[in-house]
Amino acid sequence: MAISPVPVDQRVIDIDSRRFASVEKALIELITNSDDSYARLEKTGTQVSGHIRIKYERHQAGALLMVADQAEGMPFERVCSILAYGAPHSPLARGEGGGRGYFGRGLKQAIYGLGHGWIETIHAARFSRIELFRNENGDYLFEDYDGDRPAKAIDYSRLGLSDSGTQVTIVIENTHVHISHYQSVVQAAANNIYLRDVVTRRNVELLHIQHGKEIERRGPVRHEEPPAILLLGPEQTGSFIYQQQEYPFTLTLKRAQDVELTLKGDERTNGLIVLSGMAVLDCQLFDYENQVGTEYLFGTVRCEALLEKLGQGMAIISDEREGLNHKNAFVEAFSQAVSKMIAPYVLAEQEKLTHLERATTSGRTGHMIEHLLQRMSRAAIQDLGIILPTSDLETGIFNDKELPAALRFTTPFYYRKVNHAFHVALLLDPSQFSGDEILTFNYALPDSMHIEPAQTEIAVRELGDMQRIEWTIVGNTAGEHGEINVRAGTYWAWCEIAVAEHASGHSHGYSSHIAKRGLPRDHGADMFVGYEFRNLNNELDRAVYSAEERKIIINTGAPTVQLYVDGRGHFRDAARLLLAELFMDVISDELARRSVEKSGRKGSAGAYRAAKQDIIRRYGSEIHLSFLNP
Repeated sequence: MAISPVPVDQRVIDIDSRRFASVEKALIELITNSDDSYARLEKTGTQVSGHIRIKYERHQAGALLMVADQAEGMPFERVCSILAYGAPHSPLARGEGGGRGYFGRGLKQAIYGLGHGWIETIHAARFSRIELFRNENGDYLFEDYDGDRPAKAIDYSRLGLSDSGTQVTIVIENTHVHISHYQSVVQAAANNIYLRDVVTRRNVELLHIQHGKEIERRGPVRHEEPPAILLLGPEQTGSFIYQQQEYPFTLTLKRAQDVELTLKGDERTNGLIVLSGMAVLDCQLFDYENQVGTEYLFGTVRCEALLEKLGQGMAIISDEREGLNHKNAFVEAFSQAVSKMIAPYVLAEQEKLTHLERATTSGRTGHMIEHLLQRMSRAAIQDLGIILPTSDLETGIFNDKELPAALRFTTPFYYRKVNHAFHVALLLDPSQFSGDEILTFNYALPDSMHIEPAQTEIAVRELGDMQRIEWTIVGNTAGEHGEINVRAGTYWAWCEIAVAEHASGHSHGYSSHIAKRGLPRDHGADMFVGYEFRNLNNELDRAVYSAEERKIIINTGAPTVQLYVDGRGHFRDAARLLLAELFMDVISDELARRSVEKSGRKGSAGAYRAAKQDIIRRYGSEIHLSFLNP
């Protein structure tokens, strides 16, 4: 077996892998690659199935994503060539049109950005497999299994092929990647602006896998436009002048009826999708972007010349491929022409809105509260990516200082072969413990998974200078999974283990190399460590969060609180609903504030309100139920 470094500057691929580290970006790259392959076959007159099969298996700390087609497949040399870097290897640069993806950077960066994975392909009855992974030093490597071989019946069966095709498998183990739910992946495939045109012409099917078995199937996936009235078009012709030459485009503009549109992000439903050939380049409303009166407007603008100029080397899109480059004179001329066509309809919407008034509307004791606060502390890190730096624990001031974790597994997600012994390692930073803490270990492992040693607790002082605890695990049954949870004081870490038939047998060091960058989901310190009744000497604040103490303080000086507190400072039984409201308000307020600061939008009232409403929607029912249950 030949294991080699990827033929790319390691620093460059490291930067790009972080840039493309999301399930949604991986879907864009893999699905458009399959679409391009089908399109090339169609140009030769070949009948194609157009079938793109997506399998998604979500675990708590990671996931498995597989995208397969029945298109051209790739010879071994072609598979190796895509490991090279940059524009010379993109379809656009080879004169094949397309212009989608990330200019020869998307596939391998999607794999490395999410974790590790492999490419399997059959072409001309030859089977090739290349595996991309990183060693414990963080080096980007690949294994080519010494070339291709004749395809076997089991290869065709496993890949769902009768002839040629390709399947890409990605094990998502990066601690900084949001692990999407299955329904979110379906929604991303259907609504992502860069895939919306693809799903209209291909049979995209999405399978929900649990423990190796299919439990749900969606397909063909389609984008469903909201009910709307047609304002302009369909395909109303327009043009613009650039350097004395006229360039045509077509425009379709609609207004949604009684449906709120999504105004931002890759699943945006408001705005004009800019199409050129098969490539989606942007979604916006040009001169009227973010203006009042455009909230219900959407449509499509098609301009073939944009892709032509892109292929000629003109900077039509931004360096980060985040939309059209409005500093480019050609794009500016195009933008002005489109803006002029939609202007009357935007102004009409604004006039109607001047006559409307619109507004938007926007917390038991003991063990129950302890359980709730631990749950919300874990949600802060795992769901929202919020982690408390050491400085936050000491001073109550939140900042982005990067410090080593007190407890951390080398990866939160071990996806390993059946009947194959592997190591699970916990890393410790002794300097962050006083020595009085007890490390407690909780194992949620099936009978088919054997672990050595299986200690339940260790005093931190007994570890001395030891910074690593290691287990050896063997899983005997494919599809089984388990967890290891470790606590010491207010610090905790956890990992998930999954056993699969076709998983990699290599040892991976992904998380240890990346840990200094970004914020993890698999370890941290409790944000909410307790609560206390205290008179805050004011009547306005019913409850507040003390960042320095990491406690929720219930103000006994507030009149509405005093109604439900007896002379000993205890809540009456009838106060559970109020308690739920208080905790929900304080928890959602603090999580929203830190989420906004983490996203770089500190001080934005609109971002704060949106974040708090989202947190209440996600956790409000759970918080209330925890107070209602006996």
